[in-house]
Amino acid sequence: MNRTARAFWLSSPGEGEIREVTLPEPGEGEVLVRSLYSGVSRGTETLVFRGGVPESQYAAMRAPFQEGEFPAPVKYGYLSVGVVEHGPDELLDRTVFCLHPHQTRYVVPAGAVTVVPDTVPAERAVLAGTVETAVNALWDAAPLIGDRIAVVGGGMVGCSVAALLARFPGIRLQLVDADPGRAKVAEALGIDFATPDDALGDCDLVVHASATEQGLTRALELLTAEGTVLELSWYGDRQISLPLGEAFHSRRLVIRSSQVGTVSPARRVSRTYADRLALALDLLADPALDALVTGESAFEELPEVMPKLTSGRIPALCHRVRYTDTP
Repeated sequence: MNRTARAFWLSSPGEGEIREVTLPEPGEGEVLVRSLYSGVSRGTETLVFRGGVPESQYAAMRAPFQEGEFPAPVKYGYLSVGVVEHGPDELLDRTVFCLHPHQTRYVVPAGAVTVVPDTVPAERAVLAGTVETAVNALWDAAPLIGDRIAVVGGGMVGCSVAALLARFPGIRLQLVDADPGRAKVAEALGIDFATPDDALGDCDLVVHASATEQGLTRALELLTAEGTVLELSWYGDRQISLPLGEAFHSRRLVIRSSQVGTVSPARRVSRTYADRLALALDLLADPALDALVTGESAFEELPEVMPKLTSGRIPALCHRVRYTDTP
C-alpha cells in the first residue's frame, strides 16, 4: 500500500497550498479510497477560502473529515468520488462518494462512503452533496401539485433544486437569476428562465438561493398572499436587511430556513442521513444534471484555481477537480 497522499489546504485566507500527508494503515471496518474526482461547491467553499466563516459558526461549519480550524490553516471540502482500493469485499473496487476534502487518497470508516449506482458516472457523482441539499430543501418546502414556484438564484444549489422541481407534475416553475447566462443552464434542465425584473409573481413558494440581499427581497415580492420563501442561502459573516414593513404582515408571508446539516423534520423519523444521500445519488442518473458542472481542472492546479473561483474570474456552478493515479 502506498501510504503517501497529497491534500489541498487553505494556508491562510485567500491562499491555498498542496501538502503531502502520510496515511494510516486501514484498520478493520475502514477503507482506502483513491480519488477520481472532487467538486468545489462555489458558494460555501469560496466563503471558507476567503475566511468568511463567523466565529460563532466554526463548530456548525466543520466538514466531516476536516483538519485544522477556521479561519486557517484548514483542510476543507465535502464532494469526493473515488475507488475503494482496500476494504471489505463488498466495497473493494467500487466507485464511492464520500464527504471528504480534496485529497488524492484517504482512509475513512467504511460507513462513511456510499456506493455510486452503476447508472451514475463518477464525473457526475461529485454533485451528490448538493443534490442531497436540494432533496432536504424539498422535504422542508413540501411543494404541491399545481404550485407556482420560483427558484431565485441560479447557482449550484438553486439549479439543483430547480432540476428536481422540474419533475413535479402540474407546477409553474421559473429559475430566476440576475445573470442572463444562466438561461443556458435552465434550458439544459428544461426549465423556464427569467431575470429578476421579468419573473412571474403570485408564487405559492419561492426557494431563495442567491445569497444576496437583493435576491431575498425579490423573493418576497414574488409571493402570493400567505406564500413561503424557503431560504437556502448562507451569508457567512455578512449582515442582511429585509423589508418586513409595508405588506409583509398584512399578506401573512413566511420566511423559512432550510439547512442540510440535519434531516428535514418532515422525514426525520423515517429517513437517515444515509437514506438521503443514497436518494440523491439515485437522482443523479439524469444526464441533464451534467449542466451543473461548468468547469474542470487538475488537482495540482487548485492553489491557482481557488482564488479565481472566489473572485469570479472563473464563473462556475460546480467546478470539478480530476485526479491522476499517482498520489
